[in-house]
Amino acid sequence: MKVGIIGGTGQMGAFFATVFTRSGHEVRISGRKTAITNQDLAHQSDLLVISVPIHSTVQVIEEIAPLMRQDQIISDLTSLKTGPVSAMLKTSAEVIGMHPMFGPTANSLQGQTIIITPGRCTEDHIQMLSDLFGAQGARVTITTPEHHDQMMAVIQGLTHFKALVMAETMRRLGITPEETEPFMSPIYRIETSVAGRILAQDPSLYADILSQNPEIPKVLDTCCQSAEMFREIITAGDTAAFSEMFLDDRRWFGEYCTRSLEETDRLIATMVRA
Repeated sequence: MKVGIIGGTGQMGAFFATVFTRSGHEVRISGRKTAITNQDLAHQSDLLVISVPIHSTVQVIEEIAPLMRQDQIISDLTSLKTGPVSAMLKTSAEVIGMHPMFGPTANSLQGQTIIITPGRCTEDHIQMLSDLFGAQGARVTITTPEHHDQMMAVIQGLTHFKALVMAETMRRLGITPEETEPFMSPIYRIETSVAGRILAQDPSLYADILSQNPEIPKVLDTCCQSAEMFREIITAGDTAAFSEMFLDDRRWFGEYCTRSLEETDRLIATMVRA
């Protein structure tokens, strides 16, 4: 195929340019300073991939929408899917949303997850992309844009929210990560490292992920309600109520608890050796 990547000069766009090139496809990219324009790629590509910041994605799609044909495929690499897929469906092209569940610093697709959210496309084209990513070691999950955004509200929204709250709490307490290092347990180091990893990156990315997914407010409201319940129980010293909630949550997680204990034991052992 002729693959065009709008935003291909960015980190994620460049990563997927390599992915498609390794699979034998001809890749062309556009960016703010390239001679090739977004419109050029819309005219010339068999598969056109949008790889721009979340807040710009729908606007870019709308700009090139009139140029797309029925014999083309349009896709995106955005962390949200409902809005971009809806915008892409206004083109004449086949529509396949994509979300790589990793950052552009990954070395390869080996062991990574890519989510595909078909909008309007043939099974052959879904299989083609699944095979392409699978051949390079990725695990492909296929779902709807709506279900994707519901899952991301927990997987991304809740995780990022907890990490940022941890960082803000430490700042308000006047305690730095360096101050806690002599006392760190492996689990605490993992939690602190997640917060540090997020804070080392672009704040606008996380602002977009947290503010533009319509499913996230409900998740964060539930998180705050849960936190308040635990705060009240702990402050009151009500160990019976604490144990009841603890065991309710254990039953909800089920066998995942056992698997998590084993997996984190292996992770901790690796960290200690390192």
